[in-house]
Amino acid sequence: MSEKSLYEMAVEQFNRAAKLMGLEPDLAEVLRRPKRVLIVEFPVRMDDGHIEVFTGYRVQHNIARGPAKGGIRYHPDTNLDEVKALAFWMTWKTAVMNLPFGGGKGGVRVDPKKLSRNELERLSRRYFSEIQIIIGPHNDIPAPDVNTNADVMAWYMDTYSMNVGYTALGVVTGKPVDLGGSKGREEATGRGVKVCTGLAMDAMGIDPKKATVAVQGFGNVGRFAALLIAQELGSKVVAVSDSKGGVYNPEGLDVEELIEYKLEEGTVATYPKGERISNEELLELDVDVLVPAALESAIHEGNAEKIKAKIVVEGANGPTTVEADEILEEKGVLVVPDILANAGGVTASYFEWVQDLQEFFWDLDQIRNALEKMMKEAFSDVMRTKNKYNTDMRTAAYILAIDRVAYATKKRGIYP
Repeated sequence: MSEKSLYEMAVEQFNRAAKLMGLEPDLAEVLRRPKRVLIVEFPVRMDDGHIEVFTGYRVQHNIARGPAKGGIRYHPDTNLDEVKALAFWMTWKTAVMNLPFGGGKGGVRVDPKKLSRNELERLSRRYFSEIQIIIGPHNDIPAPDVNTNADVMAWYMDTYSMNVGYTALGVVTGKPVDLGGSKGREEATGRGVKVCTGLAMDAMGIDPKKATVAVQGFGNVGRFAALLIAQELGSKVVAVSDSKGGVYNPEGLDVEELIEYKLEEGTVATYPKGERISNEELLELDVDVLVPAALESAIHEGNAEKIKAKIVVEGANGPTTVEADEILEEKGVLVVPDILANAGGVTASYFEWVQDLQEFFWDLDQIRNALEKMMKEAFSDVMRTKNKYNTDMRTAAYILAIDRVAYATKKRGIYP
């Protein structure tokens, strides 16, 4: 398996596209580098009275097309390399979707499962106060990510609002609906995966109603992707998994029932109406579509040759290594890259931000229709670029995104 860091992998993907499109070296160097990196060390008083110091990050990769946009994650393994890579990908993801944003990302090195709710709130408020020097509705708008949710976003919004002296709904997205959040936000990333899955099937000549699908990861993205692929495309979801393992049934799984089972039991691995399988076995199933919606680098040079799916739709960020990409390309597998496939979340975040700034809120059908329309347009733009450059979808998505950010950078010029 590759020893490259996540950020090195992201830059390698960029370099491949930049070379193919003939991007000027000076401009490539500007676009490769993060604009701003903030590391904060901050104290939090724990419930027993002692003080612990935590490390947090916020990276703004590029803001040529608009304010930085990207989630904040809480995880014990969060580090600067990971956050830089995720901010880098967000720049290209927002550009692929033609949103007026740049890329940002944040994180705190913490295991939130070891914190009480009060400790989690104090940590969240102090962290957000520390990064507030570069945050705001017009310069950087965070959102939920791994182990953060609508409650954490509400604390962020309130903290910022207390510090500036007025209620600033637009400072974060992913908030509770009654606090300036948007309808349809929870399902949005999964809905985007569903749209891309349907379009990819059309491109490969596969009938959705006869297609089989396996989904690795049953968190927010995987859960909604599996549900909507089954309900709205009519495809047969034959396998799903979470961190504890997976379940496989060649006759198809009842995804709604699985969601209820996961809520009650905490895992899908023990679901009785199917065969228990590992995450590795799920990736290698003989299905039409594979949706990796869990971890980075899940598909690598060690298992890419064993992938039997005709289509891979990346629900997670960075689930396929550079080496695996080359193997899948040689095998004729159509890979719908993360910066397109999972962009439904940031698109719905854009809708929430617009609603907050206008103080005018949309109904669910408006949001779903707008999201599906924008996902279809972005998919078509990437496919046109793919055909123009005779390349794979990931490189095409990068070329499209880089061209848009490069145009904005050149038009704005170098200050002073």
